[in-house]
Amino acid sequence: MAVTRPTTTQLQDVAKSLGIHLDSAKAEAYRQLLQPNFDAYDAIDAMPDYLPPVKYARGASHKPTGDENKYGAWYAKATIQGAPGGKLAGKTVVIKDNVCVAGVPMMNGASTLEGFVPTIDATIVTRLLDAGATIVGKSVCEYFCFSGGSHTSASGPVHNPRRMGYSAGGSSSGSAALVAAGEVDLAIGGDQGGSIRMPASYCGIYGMKPTHGLVPYTGVMPIEVTIDHTGPMTGNVSDNALMLEVLAGPDGLDPRQHAGREAKPYTQLMKGGVNGMRIGIVKEGFGWPQSMAEVDAKVRAAADRLARLGAVVSEVSIPMHAAGPAIWLPIAAEGATQQMMKDNGYGLNYKGLYDTALIDYHNGWKKRADELSETLKITMVLGEYFIQNYCGHFYGKAQNLNRQLKAAYDGALSDFDLLLMPTLPLTATPLPKPGAPLEEVIQRAFEMLPNTCSFDITGHPAMSLPCGLVDGLPVGLMLIGKSYDEGTIYRAALAFEQSGDWQTF
Repeated sequence: MAVTRPTTTQLQDVAKSLGIHLDSAKAEAYRQLLQPNFDAYDAIDAMPDYLPPVKYARGASHKPTGDENKYGAWYAKATIQGAPGGKLAGKTVVIKDNVCVAGVPMMNGASTLEGFVPTIDATIVTRLLDAGATIVGKSVCEYFCFSGGSHTSASGPVHNPRRMGYSAGGSSSGSAALVAAGEVDLAIGGDQGGSIRMPASYCGIYGMKPTHGLVPYTGVMPIEVTIDHTGPMTGNVSDNALMLEVLAGPDGLDPRQHAGREAKPYTQLMKGGVNGMRIGIVKEGFGWPQSMAEVDAKVRAAADRLARLGAVVSEVSIPMHAAGPAIWLPIAAEGATQQMMKDNGYGLNYKGLYDTALIDYHNGWKKRADELSETLKITMVLGEYFIQNYCGHFYGKAQNLNRQLKAAYDGALSDFDLLLMPTLPLTATPLPKPGAPLEEVIQRAFEMLPNTCSFDITGHPAMSLPCGLVDGLPVGLMLIGKSYDEGTIYRAALAFEQSGDWQTF
């Protein structure tokens, strides 16, 4: 089908939007001169798209309700059986609903995307199936993943399995809840400001944000290419390491994987204990204005436990960590406003796989913007204000400062094997009730991210593991390693896990 040719008036309007003024005669001349270019677009339109094949059969999916979806964590249930054998044979896995699974509806928490059905499998989906896993459905996530709470999805709130009516964290809310509830063995999460680690902390599971680019993001709906991460969420350390072995490594499609690092044998690297391992307790990771003293105390007690296991633990000051949230903000707000929203998820200027069907469908938000979640709308208003008035200046400066922030962490990591701090400054909070004040909705979405967001912009691997309970709700301990050194994080996490039942710490 031929692409639509513009009228002379349309060309004048397009030119005017660029600050170019064409009179009718020149606009008509442009229109005539451009005809061969439109013919080239016709040729592209006539060619079949070049997309990866779907390897595994799948049947119908359904949206569970009532007792089948007690926590509001399932978006869709579907069974896709992987290879007959492999590292993940016998394991069930749920996929965060910002990830393409061919033939299974994908909403990404957003009413404006509801009805979209992908035609491709994300690389990580194919890798899980190749390893013998059984995919059992899609988990609810927050509205276009823009909340650290679990109250913004258009499908409704996700409840924390440890306490109904409380947040499961976000944006990988359903993934964390389903693992914590024991309904699945493994889950895929995504992380641009902490969205694997935040729900892992609230729900008391293990969530790894790998080094930026280690796990291919191909087929996952982008937010901002420099901070997009996807990774494993599990009920124990061994499953997490095994899952990362399957997920990691270049796919030849994702431009985030510029370093092209291969997966390592994390299940072997995690062995050996922590005797002699140097762990730095980051002073600035404690005592935020929203910090609970009980949370800080639990994390310091966890550090003492690692010391008793043989680690050499001492405090380190990284003053620039306190500036991390401010540096992250322009990258997340301006970057996501431009790429995820105005550019329909992909934009231009990088090589890789473009899901053109998703681009087309997502474009519909522009006529329904009032439906977007308040957390996304307020972020977009902020981002667009600075784009329009400062032309990307602060986005660029934040990326420059991010190199300095990364150097500050790398400097500390030259003296330590790992850094340690609370994943979140607090435990799970009550879900805002219907009709809650805007101030509460926004607070509950962003109050928990000051420690997590820095490592999305610097790209360091960071893992949340449960280290105790405060009033029956989990506390998360975050371990941060050198780039591509997930194995050392797993080694400390396994030693800590094996030291006792974290729920009694």
